Amino acid sequence: MTAEGFELVIFDCDGVLVDSERIAVQVDALVFADLGCAFTETEIVERLVGSSAEVWRAAVEERLGRPLEEGWEEPYHSWYRDALDARLTVVDGITEALDALTVPSCVASNGGHRWMRRNLARTGLFERFEGRIFSAEDVSRGKPEPDVFLHAARSMGADPARCAVVEDSAYGVRAARAAGMRAFGYAGGLTPAARLAGPGTVVFDDMRNLPGLLAAAA
Repeated sequence: MTAEGFELVIFDCDGVLVDSERIAVQVDALVFADLGCAFTETEIVERLVGSSAEVWRAAVEERLGRPLEEGWEEPYHSWYRDALDARLTVVDGITEALDALTVPSCVASNGGHRWMRRNLARTGLFERFEGRIFSAEDVSRGKPEPDVFLHAARSMGADPARCAVVEDSAYGVRAARAAGMRAFGYAGGLTPAARLAGPGTVVFDDMRNLPGLLAAAA
């Protein structure tokens, strides 16, 4: 099966390549409680998974009722790092999906380069995407704005209209649509299928099915 109608397949990182979202949400809940602005894990999934750093910070400051001070996050880096080091794995079926792809691919995420490199390397995926990893750090606006996807397409020499985006969050599929790209919403993670569904979007729940879905949509 091929996806030759597409010039480029763009993968989100967290929750699409590495199964980090479940871990991060659990740590988020602990961090928020420690800050004094408790969010349930359900709230975090609905409001924050896949969001930009700006959206994330605004939600926390709204709940706190005050701005976060500079450097507030430093004590918590080790919480995420230790949890990911202990439990991080690849998303089920993603290795098979990547092996079956016949078109160029890259990564475009709201995550920072340092964290993406660490998580991809820890799960053995970094070499598959080395030199083709794009972050919201590279552009002025993160998802749900389309900037990082358009930056990835431009850097890879691909027409946005012939790009497929694989995402697991509502923010991500919104960004793909805004970029004029075909979205493939992975509902095998935390975000319910209904929140991924919409125009120009194929929703699926098994990564092993992705190559066939790309071929059918190309």
